[in-house]
Amino acid sequence: MPGHGEYKMPGGKLVVADVEIAGDRLARVAVSGDFFLEPDSALDAINAALTGLPRHSDAEALAAAVQAGLPPDTLMYGIAPEAVAVAVRRAIDGGAEA
Repeated sequence: MPGHGEYKMPGGKLVVADVEIAGDRLARVAVSGDFFLEPDSALDAINAALTGLPRHSDAEALAAAVQAGLPPDTLMYGIAPEAVAVAVRRAIDGGAEA
């Protein structure tokens, strides 16, 4: 069963993360919420950047991976890499291992 985490960024929007764990790694990550990203492909880039990371990655490492994985021209409205990291950590901490 995937882990599910949510985080409402102060002054921003809701970020939702559904995460599946295989072994000690994030096997599948699906980020969603009521935020906006440009270009649309940035969401796929976020999910790809997080997939494969160690399950014990702290929020700082997760946020750095999100930032590094974004296309250079990405615009984020109501969301930040740190908010994604909090939602993912909540999903990992509350989820069961697959």
